[in-house]
Amino acid sequence: MTQKWLSVVGIGEDGLQGLSAIARSLFHRAEVIIGGHRHLAMLPPHDQREKITWTSPISTSIAEIIHRRGQLICVLASGDPMCYGIGVTLTQQIPLEEITIIPAPSTFSLACAKLGWSLSETETLSLCGRPASVFQSYIHPKAKLLILSEGKDTPAIIAEMLTKRGYSGSKITVLEHLGGIHERVVEGTAASWSEIEIAALNAIAVNCVADSGTIPLPRLAGLPDHAYHHDGQLTKEEIRAVTLAKLAPTPGELLWDVGAGCGSISIEWMRTHQRCQAMAIEQNSSRLGYIADNAAALGTPHLKIIRGKAPAILKNLPTPDAIFIGGGVTAANLFDVCWTALRPGGRLVANVVTIEGEQTLFQWYEQVGGSLTRIAIQRAEPIGKFLGWRGMSPVTQWMVIKN
Repeated sequence: MTQKWLSVVGIGEDGLQGLSAIARSLFHRAEVIIGGHRHLAMLPPHDQREKITWTSPISTSIAEIIHRRGQLICVLASGDPMCYGIGVTLTQQIPLEEITIIPAPSTFSLACAKLGWSLSETETLSLCGRPASVFQSYIHPKAKLLILSEGKDTPAIIAEMLTKRGYSGSKITVLEHLGGIHERVVEGTAASWSEIEIAALNAIAVNCVADSGTIPLPRLAGLPDHAYHHDGQLTKEEIRAVTLAKLAPTPGELLWDVGAGCGSISIEWMRTHQRCQAMAIEQNSSRLGYIADNAAALGTPHLKIIRGKAPAILKNLPTPDAIFIGGGVTAANLFDVCWTALRPGGRLVANVVTIEGEQTLFQWYEQVGGSLTRIAIQRAEPIGKFLGWRGMSPVTQWMVIKN
């Protein structure tokens, strides 16, 4: 079926009168109207057409829309349906050839117009239905951030996060009901934020200002070791930087972090881009807790944490674009399972510090090639009243691309 039976119409705070002629035409010809309580309340009381309110979970409503395929259905959405909106979900399950999408100005566009900010120079994110800790990875000096809020409590949560990270002087602007008659702007700083009378429908603008002495966390690989909670099973920052360079993450790719320890490799893989995905595989229960804590603290709460022993636990996981093996390389059949699972063109990197581990890597190298590198790091440390070099355990690294 190629007939366009489903329309997705963006609607603003100004309601139906703000719709374009095309959007108004699609709305009027629809047999069924779908939207949230706020959207349906904008309809005139004499409108007798069938109306459906979104359910929770929303997948039930999506199934209902698909079941009604062929009926003229109009979905009312807030602002731009393709900007963290329902349009994205619908186009993933219904062919675009069957859908007409008419956007209204997004909250981000309206906020930038109100603030005088350049949208192309502003980072945007949504906390609607997402852990607030996602915000952690966006914090850096001079950042301009626009946030779709989960609700009236979100501004206070953002203010607390900024203060704890050493950005207490950051300016916070809450914009309520943008584009409507109830529009309101509330301003303050992270440290002094105390406003509690906030509308549930709000967006948050943050101008990040680092406190004196605050050392920012970069998005590049090699975060300082003290950024992690761990029990000693941590890939040290210099080795981590080299390892991530070899893994070469690109947006949208999936990493398997096998023997994840405290999760540092998978977390820094995800920090390189918001669309990067990772699975941290670890069998030690206490380390699983470290991984979860570190992921939340460093802004990657969507890290998938898999409890189990490799290679058995790996067999039903999604196909990875890259695999890092940081522990357990001597486990029987580990390489065979990983190599079979890895997509063509994918990268596999393994680090070891033992002779037995080196022997295993050499056997893998003989099978499929790649490159072997030994990495030796020395750090200057006090020796009495002088400084001397103290060497860390050398790391042997094997890297190969699957052809």
